[in-house]
Amino acid sequence: MTTEQPNSPQGYKTPVGILGVGHFLPEEIVTNADLAKFVDTTDEWIVGRTGIRARRRAAPDQATSDLAVAAARRALEAAGTSPQELDLIIVATMTPDCPMPATSSIVQHQLGATQAGGFDLNIACSGFVYALVTGAQFIAAGTFRRVLVIGADVMTRLMNWQDRSTCVLFGDGAGAVVLGPVAQGYGILGMHTGLNGAGGTSLTVKAGGSRLPGWSEGVEPGDKYLQMEGPEVFRFAVSVMGEAAIKALDHAGLTSDEVSLFIPHQANARIIEASRKRLNLPPARVFSNVEHYGNTSCGSVPIALSEALAQERIQDGDLVVLVGFGGGLSWASAAIRWGGKLKE
Repeated sequence: MTTEQPNSPQGYKTPVGILGVGHFLPEEIVTNADLAKFVDTTDEWIVGRTGIRARRRAAPDQATSDLAVAAARRALEAAGTSPQELDLIIVATMTPDCPMPATSSIVQHQLGATQAGGFDLNIACSGFVYALVTGAQFIAAGTFRRVLVIGADVMTRLMNWQDRSTCVLFGDGAGAVVLGPVAQGYGILGMHTGLNGAGGTSLTVKAGGSRLPGWSEGVEPGDKYLQMEGPEVFRFAVSVMGEAAIKALDHAGLTSDEVSLFIPHQANARIIEASRKRLNLPPARVFSNVEHYGNTSCGSVPIALSEALAQERIQDGDLVVLVGFGGGLSWASAAIRWGGKLKE
């Protein structure tokens, strides 16, 4: 069964917006030519099907929390917020440092954010947008004032490097935002989430959980790696991405004609192009960096958002739409009026 939640922010007493953004990418660049040395593939094959030319790979001593902390520090600096001012930290990830403690607790300690609570959120590549709308509720309801939301993954640790259908797609990275109150008319104006659990088996890592522990009998070598039914996931993504954006705009009483910049999950250039056409947007109003980084899962949308800001693709007053989709099968979207930062 598919479930969808309108999640309209109307009625909350505090508008919530993004006060600062930052991202972090590992140094190592793995090109398609690098992969072709040990994977049965070519640059032409990968680019033609995905638009991806390179991706980043974390160093052996780098874990998800390391990428998350680096991105968080940049977001805090951009927001003019100290770690001590944070009330809550949400880390969206499907590659936590370990099963316990939560990656958010490691991030909290490394940042010195001793006043902040925290938790992890796992809904695969949709995670950052899910975490964004979740964190916004705490501020909108008046419970908290500053929430740090991070999307981070080290996807290369889940890759079977003999499976060209998956290993060419993913990379590592993290992005973060600081949420806080903004002026009326700004911030998150509309949001939408959805889930189709019936399609959950089409994108999965079978081993490592309570149903199939990694040490149990019957675990196949490939069970610990990400497995994907590519055609099914592609069809799902093409159908849901544009629709999710429209749902968030509908809840805000807006239309796609008003969108200044569309920032979709960076999974595949063909999927991004299909969603652009569904929204009837010119290419100049769609942001894509999938060519350089591949699919960084939970890091995808905030990295793209951070780069769009750095390239001055977003100005105060612009309407920005974020959309994520991923395993579950899941999706989430948010329509944001940029700016409106309050003087403290």
